[in-house]
Amino acid sequence: MYIRRDIEAEIIEMSKQYKALIITGPRQSGKTTTAKYLFSHLPYVSLENPDIRLLSQEDPRAFLNQFTEGAIIDEIQRVPHIFSYLQQILDEDRIGKLFILTGSNQYSLLNNATQSLSGRVAILKMLPLSLNEIQHHNKLSTEELMINGFYPAIYSKQLNPNKAYRNYYESYLERDLRQLIKLKDVGLFQKFVRICAGRISNIFNASAISSEIGVSVKTIQEWISILETSYITFRLPPYFDNINKRLIKSPKLYFYDVGLASYLLGIENIKQLHRDPARGALFENLVVVEAMKHRLNRGMDPQLYFYLDSNHYEIDLVLKKGNQLYPFEIKSAETYHSDFFKGLKKFKNLFQDRVKEQFLLYDGDTELITNQIHLSNFRKLPSIMTQLFI
Repeated sequence: MYIRRDIEAEIIEMSKQYKALIITGPRQSGKTTTAKYLFSHLPYVSLENPDIRLLSQEDPRAFLNQFTEGAIIDEIQRVPHIFSYLQQILDEDRIGKLFILTGSNQYSLLNNATQSLSGRVAILKMLPLSLNEIQHHNKLSTEELMINGFYPAIYSKQLNPNKAYRNYYESYLERDLRQLIKLKDVGLFQKFVRICAGRISNIFNASAISSEIGVSVKTIQEWISILETSYITFRLPPYFDNINKRLIKSPKLYFYDVGLASYLLGIENIKQLHRDPARGALFENLVVVEAMKHRLNRGMDPQLYFYLDSNHYEIDLVLKKGNQLYPFEIKSAETYHSDFFKGLKKFKNLFQDRVKEQFLLYDGDTELITNQIHLSNFRKLPSIMTQLFI
């Protein structure tokens, strides 16, 4: 069963303007499936296949010239030098070939592409499913969403999420990780990944993690870069403004998929999640990455931040649109309390006219607007984001 993706319109639009598209994102997020669905007239090849990879390495020009209309080439970062030959073919093309290139190694793929295909390629990032894309599963509880995560196969194939994420994680260690670095002790890296899962929605402190694991800060910094390169984690930057010099300048840590984070935390069922102290952090992770998906699916930079000063005054998420700031407070509670609004009111006082609307997203059903603060269930985030950019 193919699940329609919000990013489809942007992919089609970019394919009319560029001769090559790069669709990057986590493994199994649906990149290849979507490319095949939208460009079914193009042949498909995967450079994961050893025979095809060997051909592309030995005679890249002949390999590319065989595609008279273009092609979908999967995991193209496996043969980095092919980008230079593709550049020549695109420059010489007179019949309008179209190449759709996909890959899950962010650094290798984008680094080679920007060097060789600058100005010739559109780059799109495709994350796992959004709330909007699984709307036919809208009867799922919040806990089920956090355990299931958002990888397409869990929904299209009705997979057991714990088993699916175990296989996903083990294949990541065997495939992506071993291509990226040579580890002397895989166990230490696995411990690092689980520690990261335990610190989602918190300030990333490389020094504290290095002390806990027993490796250098430099190693921790290298490892977190690897997790980001392979679309496991991302760091949300703080928002800076001259209004307050005593701002926290370290980023916050999140996982691209909350289901993988839940698995790494050893959460296997709803009853366990209800009791787990990480529930609030997982809920925040779910909402933050949902906002990111909405932006990326429309071909826009995230422009997402958080705000935190040395007095521990914090806003979970800040969307920047031009000079305007849209703060979002995220609460995992099902019942709202007027105290939830305190942070938003203070943010408004700090930034005055730059803040027109504010939002409090929680897990309850009451909807109201008071003093330009919108109280909404977190599932309304896609429609809120859409309204902000009309």
